[in-house]
Amino acid sequence: MDFKHISVLLKESINALNIKENGIYVDCTLGGGGHSLEILKKLNHTGQLIGIDQDTSALTAAKERLKEYSNVTYVHDNFYNIKSILDSLKVDKVDGILMDLGVSSYQLDEAERGFSYMRNAPLDMRMNRDNSKSAYDVVNSYSEEELYKIIRDYGEDRFAKRIANFIVEERKTKQVETTFELVDIIKHAIPARFRKEGHPGKKTFQAIRIEVNQELAILDKAIEDSIENLNSKGRISVITFHSLEDRLIKNNFKNHEDPCKCPKDFPMCVCGKKPIIKIITKKPIEPNEEEKASNSRSKSAKLRVAEKL
Repeated sequence: MDFKHISVLLKESINALNIKENGIYVDCTLGGGGHSLEILKKLNHTGQLIGIDQDTSALTAAKERLKEYSNVTYVHDNFYNIKSILDSLKVDKVDGILMDLGVSSYQLDEAERGFSYMRNAPLDMRMNRDNSKSAYDVVNSYSEEELYKIIRDYGEDRFAKRIANFIVEERKTKQVETTFELVDIIKHAIPARFRKEGHPGKKTFQAIRIEVNQELAILDKAIEDSIENLNSKGRISVITFHSLEDRLIKNNFKNHEDPCKCPKDFPMCVCGKKPIIKIITKKPIEPNEEEKASNSRSKSAKLRVAEKL
C-alpha cells in the first residue's frame, strides 16, 4: 500500500511559520511529506529542512515525494529527542518547528498496523515498529485498574470501568489477539442505548494507542525542547486531533508566555521569570467547512501557534 496522508490545515500551518527562504525548519512528524513539501517550496538552496519520523514507511514515502530537493535531512527517530537530534546535526537554533500529531491515513488504513477499529488485524498500534510494547501487551498484561485509568484518562470514556472489567474477564478465557475481538468486548461493555454515539471502540482505541506510543508523556518535553531550540522570532505550529493534546499544548504555551509564579496579590513580579514566547493563536485555528467536508479526519483538528521572543 502506498503511504497516503492528506495533510490537515496545510496552508494555515505553513503560513503560520512565517518562513524565511534561508531558514532552518523542522517537520517533527514527516509522514508522507505533505507539510514538508510546502515548506521546501518556500526555501531557497541555502534553506534547510529536517524531517523526523519514527515510522520507516513514512520516511520511505517522504523521500520519494521530496526527491527533487537536496536540502532535506531525514531522521528516523521520535521527535521527543528533538534536542539530541539537533545536537547530532550540529544545529543550534532553528527558525520554525511543525508538529502534526494525527495518526496518518496510511497507518489507519493499513490493516496490519492494528490502529483501526474498522479493520480486523492483530493488536499492534506501534508507530515505531522497533518498539517492543504493542497494543496486544497493553490489553493482555495490564491490570484491570491500569486499563481503567488509561481508558478513563486517555479515552475519556464514561464506561472505562466496565470496558476494563470486560477485557479482564475475557482474558480469563483466552488472550485478546485482534482488533475486532477487542471491538466486540467493548460493544458488550457499553449499554446498547449508548452505542449510537459514534463507534463504541473509538475512545478505547485512542486510549490504548496513546499508551502504546506514550504520546502525551513525550509531548510536554518535546514542546519544551522545541521552544528552547527556536531562534528569536522563530515559530512553532502544532496540530492536534483530540482534547487531551490540545489542552496540553494550550497550557504549555500559556506557561511559556506567562511563567511568573508570584501570588496574584503581589504588586509586582519578584520571581524573575520572563515570558519566553508570544502566543499567536489566542483561539486555535480550525479547518474550514470545505476541508471538513472533503476530509472527515480533519474535523477535530486544531492548530496552535507561538513565536519565540
